[in-house]
Formats: sequence, C-alpha cells, structure tokens
Amino acid sequence: MIFATGLGVPEAPVLMPDGGWLVVEMAPDRGCVTRVGSGGEIQEVLARTGRPNGLAVDAGGNIWIAESKEPSLLKLSADGVVETFLTTCNGDPFLFPNDLAFGPDGALFLTDSGILFDDFAPGGAVRPDWNDVAVDGRVYRIDVESKEITHVDAGIRFTNGVAIGCDGMLYANETLTGNIFRYSLDGDHVGPRELFGNVLIPADDGSIRGPDGMKFAANGDLYVTVFGQGDVTVLETDGQVVNRIPTEGSFPTNLAFGPAGSQKIYVTEDEVGTIEVFEVGVDGAALYDGTPLG
Repeated sequence: MIFATGLGVPEAPVLMPDGGWLVVEMAPDRGCVTRVGSGGEIQEVLARTGRPNGLAVDAGGNIWIAESKEPSLLKLSADGVVETFLTTCNGDPFLFPNDLAFGPDGALFLTDSGILFDDFAPGGAVRPDWNDVAVDGRVYRIDVESKEITHVDAGIRFTNGVAIGCDGMLYANETLTGNIFRYSLDGDHVGPRELFGNVLIPADDGSIRGPDGMKFAANGDLYVTVFGQGDVTVLETDGQVVNRIPTEGSFPTNLAFGPAGSQKIYVTEDEVGTIEVFEVGVDGAALYDGTPLG
C-alpha cells in the first residue's frame, strides 16, 4: 500500500508521537526535512539544509540530521533553529554523514560513508566505477552533551545504516559488499567489528546494490532496505535471511515501524518518491531517544 507520494528522493522516516512522520527529501530542488501527516499528506517543510540524509529525534524534541552536502551533524531545535553541531572528528572532516541512531547510554551513533557525495555520485548519478573507488567509511560515537566524538570503526566500504539491536549491540552495514556488522556495547566502550550477515542476492549485472537503512523488530529480526535490489531483506537473530519483501521501486532507502500494535513497516523509496506500507506481523523494537538508561 502506498502511504505518501510526491516526495523528492525520500529517506529516514521517523514516527512522531502524534502519528505523523518526519522524512528527509534529498532531491536537489528540495534538500529538506519534511513533516508528513498521519494520513500521508505532506504538511510542511521544517528546514532546508542541502541534502539531509539521516534523522534521529531525542526526548526533548530536537531533530538530529546527518547532512551530506555540507558534511555535518545538524541539530534542529523544537522551535525551528538549525545548529551546526559537528563537522569533524577531532579535526578529521566528515565526508558523507549518512545515518543516525541513539544508543542505550544516550550517545548518538553516526555513520559516515567515507567519500564526498559529489565524488561518489557526480551530478547525482552514481559513478560507473563505484566498486573500485577509494572509500573509507566510518562509524562515530558522539556524546551530545559534551560534543566528545570518537571513532568506532573505519575502513568500511560505504557505511550506511545503523541501528541498536534487541541484544544491546550496535549494528552498521556496508553498502558495497552487502555486509551487516555488529559491535558489542559496554558503556562508552565499543567492541571490535563482527560480521553478522549479508543481504545481497547473487547477481552479476554490474549495478550498485546494497543495504541502506535498517530497523529491528520486537522479536529481534533485522529489517534492511536493500538499495538497487528493490526489497526489504529480513535477517533472523542468527544473521540468516528469512524473507525478502519486494518494494514498488528498485531503490528503497530506509524504513521505520508504525505505531505500536500496527505490525507495519513504512518504507521510503527513491525511484518513485513514495512511502510504502507493508504488514509484517510484528511491531518494532523500541528506539532510544538520547536519555541514558539506568
């Protein structure tokens, strides 16, 4: 079922307490954070930032934005003020901030795909040698109170989606290989990279395909939008693929679970500019909101 239409390269759906949604629109003529009503109607543009990519909302109503055009982490306050929060990790500039997720200790995790957007997709089209280009994807942990930022990992082939599992571990994916990685969390300590699974269907057509945004269901299954493959791939807790949900277009970018009890996922899709809804028989795992547990 199509929930919303007319969106310009949408990404990063976030369910709001009133049943409405936030999304980003990455199209060059949009470049904004947009509010969508609970019935799928486009209500208003909250901010124009350039090319916003990922979103997370904290308990205070602040909207955190991974901005990829002018690489930065932005903070959009509840009263509409946009603050450039960070642009570097201890002097090392961001390249392609991509996705965001709060952890159980209140820290914000940010993926950086590891190459400037205009170098990877000049003119908005992915370069033909995408699989050979030098990419140094990173994962960062950010204390949003002190602005302390640390490298969690680097050397990833286009880091993209990020999520916290029902097992309390940090998950991040690698678009150019299809891999899903995970890391143990112990306070501010993040463990080494482990391979969890892979979402790609074997193919040899030379087109770019790979994991994008992802979210966990309450039963521990991981739902991953696979850009270029045209599906949401579902992995069980052992990392094995158990389902593939085809999307209307070939370029799903991210997803979020609907309101508690709905047992639905809402998927943003770039090719057709929509939010699509699927019944999946399970609710989403609770998301963290920047409030430390305990």
